[in-house]
Amino acid sequence: QVYLAESGGGLVQAGGSLRLSCAKSGSSFVIENMGWYRREEGKERELVATISRGGSTHYADSVNGRFTVSRDNNKVYLQMNALKPEDTAVYYCYVRRWRPPLDYWGQGTQVTVYS
Repeated sequence: QVYLAESGGGLVQAGGSLRLSCAKSGSSFVIENMGWYRREEGKERELVATISRGGSTHYADSVNGRFTVSRDNNKVYLQMNALKPEDTAVYYCYVRRWRPPLDYWGQGTQVTVYS
């Protein structure tokens, strides 16, 4: 069993900041990459940011320059600055196992940005 525990979501005014955290526990394996997706109400889930085993990062264009993804062993973080109302969504942490490849997902944490 693999468990991903997310925290840090909440309500924030536009221009503010939040930091999401996700801690993996349970079965041990080599992690290929970790990161965050989000889903706005009525829309498809979209990638926000990922960080690879080697530390390479990738960001959605909409958050590049405002969000920073980082990791520390089995934890992944998302520092979100200059938040906008359009960042409002449920944010999901994910971990991709290296071999055999398999994705694990957190339960999601709500981020609401008001203007």
